[in-house]
Amino acid sequence: MLLKTFGWSFAVTALGLVAAVFYGGWTAFGIVAILSIMEISLSFDNAVVNAGILKKMNAFWQKIFLTIGILIAVFGMRLVFPVVIVAISAQLGPIEAVDLALTDKDRYQELVTDAHPSIAAFGGMFLLMIFLDFIFEDRDIKWLAWLERPLAKLGKVDMLSVCIALIVLLVSAITFGAHAHQHGGAHADKAETVLLAGIAGLITYMIVGGLSGYFEDKLEEEEEREHEAEEEAARTGKPKSAVKLAGKAAFFMFLYLEVLDASFSFDGVIGAFAITNDIVLMALGLGIGAMYVRSLTVYLVRQGTLDDYVYLEHGAHYAIGALAVILLVTIQYEIHEIITGLVGVALIAWSFFSSVRRNRALAAAGGDGDQEKAEVSSGV
Repeated sequence: MLLKTFGWSFAVTALGLVAAVFYGGWTAFGIVAILSIMEISLSFDNAVVNAGILKKMNAFWQKIFLTIGILIAVFGMRLVFPVVIVAISAQLGPIEAVDLALTDKDRYQELVTDAHPSIAAFGGMFLLMIFLDFIFEDRDIKWLAWLERPLAKLGKVDMLSVCIALIVLLVSAITFGAHAHQHGGAHADKAETVLLAGIAGLITYMIVGGLSGYFEDKLEEEEEREHEAEEEAARTGKPKSAVKLAGKAAFFMFLYLEVLDASFSFDGVIGAFAITNDIVLMALGLGIGAMYVRSLTVYLVRQGTLDDYVYLEHGAHYAIGALAVILLVTIQYEIHEIITGLVGVALIAWSFFSSVRRNRALAAAGGDGDQEKAEVSSGV
């Protein structure tokens, strides 16, 4: 079962790591491995969300999502989007950007380094909004309860996450501006670039969030109508309308999943820029991670074990928050890519072991009725 589901992912992993060694030696191997682990860890919550919706869909729509949907949203976003970011930031054509990355890596590195403040500000704000909206939402299951309970209460204030994100952006722009003016020259206007790029990241998040909310509302409406149609069909013996509505509901599920996939894709793409500016290593690492999104989604649907490790989603979002902070800090200071990569992995691992402890505590306590005791027992 495991080999059948993850076989292609294992094969792509092996090929990608071998290609990295031939491309840039063992240093490249290490960077691709860290990128892959980071992408897989950040994609786990993506796979969980996908699987939760996908299991409601019939076999036809599941196949559509796992082929066309994954091709568009996962590979397209993770492999094409980095080239687009570099092309826009460095004011190059996409073909020219790829050609430069392959033929003149020093010049390409210089262009990307110059564009890094805008990339970091855009991505940092996008990731920060994902993190803030997560921690300000009141959830039944809390991982770090001592922190998440007061934050959930604060989250009742309208637009709080947007206000905090804008304050963080303003501080980052002013701080970087002061740093730039000390150095003078062409970098003196980077504060404005940081501010504009950060606002663009915030707007992008709000558009994606708005679209996701729209499709989610449509999905709920269709599910309600489908349920009513099924009840009517049971009374009248005419099932046709129920089948038709199920098709519409599945279509909106598909659209909703595509928007979700696009939003989750930013995590890995932007996080990759915090680790390396080499487009080849980025493509290899994110390509490996993208394969695991599909495999994890299929595995979770087939196994039906989505709720076994309840803190993994929390760990993934804390990793996103850490990446956001690191990206904003790298506007002014250099942070080694090893640290950046391992922070996310450590948070995911911590949340996984917390989930295991919680499951053991629940078993000892005799079921979900003692969830509060189990959370305390698990050390969170």
